[in-house]
Amino acid sequence: MCSYCGCQSITVVGRFMAEHDEIINATGEMVRAAATGDQERVRETARVVARLLNPHTHAEEVGLFSVMREQEEFTDHIDVLCGEHSSLDELLEAVAGGDLERAPEFEHALRTHIDKEDNGLFPAAAMSLDGTEWERVDATTPQAQEALTDGRGHLLTADAASHNTHGDSHSHAENHSHADGSSHTHPHP
Repeated sequence: MCSYCGCQSITVVGRFMAEHDEIINATGEMVRAAATGDQERVRETARVVARLLNPHTHAEEVGLFSVMREQEEFTDHIDVLCGEHSSLDELLEAVAGGDLERAPEFEHALRTHIDKEDNGLFPAAAMSLDGTEWERVDATTPQAQEALTDGRGHLLTADAASHNTHGDSHSHAENHSHADGSSHTHPHP
């Protein structure tokens, strides 16, 4: 994660970077499930990843990306990132649909994409956009959704999850098996 330019202190950028962490953590849960061959757990964890990823990429595209696209020097880079958003959606759908071998490919593509934003686009935005442009970014970026996970990729209770943008609630107080054979239950209040 970028720490050298201070871009994380910009509210919308800090939010996007925190969401990146949550999406990566949820992806780790999915990749571990795929490694065990547990198709049902992969579908469940892929739904969590999608419920985090889809509103996040939409918020980036209609807010920060749309304002940055107006500067010709960023247009091509923004187009690449938007194309990667579509590719990530397709990869995630393939994994959720049963192509478990592609879970590590999704994780790699996600991490590479996030690195481009955290260590490239966001610092560039911090240096290039002026106060009026940041006001437009803030005005056009949809509000963050209610927290869906505990920040480690584990879904919160149905009450908290029911406030997400898709209305798809899911309770999380169940047994988890890990690749090393251990298992445990995560009850949430």
